[in-house]
Amino acid sequence: MLDTELARLATALDGVLIRPDDADYDEVRAVWNGMIDRRPGAIARCANVTDVKTALDFARERGLLISARGGGHHIAGTAVCDDGLMIDLSAMRAVSVDPDRRTALVEGGATLADLDRETQAFGLATPGGVVSTTGVGGLTLGAGFGWLSRLHGLAIDNLVQAELVTAEGREVRASEDENPELFWGLRGGGGNFGIVTAFTFRLHEVGPEVLFGPTVYRLDDAVDVLRGYRRFAATAPRQCCVWADLMTAPPLPFLSEQVHGTRVLTLMQCYAGDPAEGEKVLAPLHEPAKPIGSAVMPRPYVEAQQLLDGVYEKGARNYWTSRNFAGLDDPVPEMLVDLTRTLPTPQSDILICQFGGAIGDVAPEATAYPHRLAAFAVAPGARWIEPSDDAACVDWVRGVTARLSSSGGEGSYVNFVSESEARARDAYGANFERLAALKAIWDPGNLFRLNQNIPPAGTG
Repeated sequence: MLDTELARLATALDGVLIRPDDADYDEVRAVWNGMIDRRPGAIARCANVTDVKTALDFARERGLLISARGGGHHIAGTAVCDDGLMIDLSAMRAVSVDPDRRTALVEGGATLADLDRETQAFGLATPGGVVSTTGVGGLTLGAGFGWLSRLHGLAIDNLVQAELVTAEGREVRASEDENPELFWGLRGGGGNFGIVTAFTFRLHEVGPEVLFGPTVYRLDDAVDVLRGYRRFAATAPRQCCVWADLMTAPPLPFLSEQVHGTRVLTLMQCYAGDPAEGEKVLAPLHEPAKPIGSAVMPRPYVEAQQLLDGVYEKGARNYWTSRNFAGLDDPVPEMLVDLTRTLPTPQSDILICQFGGAIGDVAPEATAYPHRLAAFAVAPGARWIEPSDDAACVDWVRGVTARLSSSGGEGSYVNFVSESEARARDAYGANFERLAALKAIWDPGNLFRLNQNIPPAGTG
């Protein structure tokens, strides 16, 4: 890009244009996944919707590759492009709550921490992820599930309206009543249709405390515990969400030093109701084996949302995938425990997310996200520090994924797909063709292609 053209863009923005020679360039281009090391030709740190439109028009008119950054937390790092223009919404983080209507208007750069802080001031919340540094925008556009999803649905099930800038540079709204087909596609279709600058969510009474925390078991007991978890999940009330994590025990204060560094199974439990009732509901989980440590207790919902932040800190190198399962029938528990013995680093894990409840109340074709009937998602995730470990860690995840696929796992969650090249057919299944037709209407030139891309219908 010519310096004179960039100078004009910088003058036109209310925000800031950051270039490779600027002191903060490396800090701003860095995203959560440490594997991502791309160098945009410039970064437009937008202050408002007009800035987003101005930056997008600039890039389109010059045929530049663009990337859009909200929270910068996506595993594939698609927020950052090489050579083109990175449109950065991370300064647009305002959250406005209407407690009477129980809605929240959330700017496109806000994080879950921003959203939870403002909504919990009124005793309200909406389903989101499980790490507070996650961006609301990317999470929602991919579907968005977390501790409240069995009770209140996915993030997209609570989305009332989206405001976005399209490939043509138009500012449009999408809802059930306005551009309803676009609204269908935004609910799970990723960043394929525009840059969403604001979301309006439906809110629910939550907390201020939930029963939340981990219970840890020896790996030798993990098969029995997973079988018990399978039985529990089949009849668990919607207020209850339990995720299982096969991992290496970190030096947590409630675990003895002898356990630190050993392979374990952790059950992360959330009960979004009366804590005393929750203790009774969760009790059957712990019958198959004696735990080696537990820290389940009533906590403020905001604290629960931040409890895993340290596990998923910015800067580590990450590579994940996922596969959906209708159940955890034998021999899947045995297979998962065996695979846990091969974890490539102490930070790596195999995560099992519980679905069901309100997630399954919505038909698979009702939104772009199709995996409504899955009972669990199994997500092998490698995390490491040294680039020299890249090949071994990536190979491990791919090997585990192959084992999961051969054992009945199918489909993937678009927010857990590490590769930036197209994996859309796997993620969208029967909804893919409808999404491709929608893409041909709203982005026929595939301007928004740095994502889990859906090529416009007719382009291959």
